[in-house]
Amino acid sequence: MIRLNCFFKANDGEQYKTALEAAKALTSYSQHHEGCIAYDVFQSATRPDVFLICETWQDAASLDKHSTTPEFKKYSPMMRQCGEMKVEKFEF
Repeated sequence: MIRLNCFFKANDGEQYKTALEAAKALTSYSQHHEGCIAYDVFQSATRPDVFLICETWQDAASLDKHSTTPEFKKYSPMMRQCGEMKVEKFEF
């Protein structure tokens, strides 16, 4: 199993809104991708410019396939244009 914690920090308030909508759209699609165990977005209760995308994948092949989907190719760059993304990867 693979867990990704993707921390997003927005450049500004409007960009936060744009990035969060992109994250929600990507989440909606990704939850149905083969090998996806869990996928969700969490907003920070203490920092209005930060959210977290938490992903759990069955294996590396599932995660690799996810990163080639049209949804990932559309929404991931949108988020990265709006702020900074830090990714932590854990393998079980």
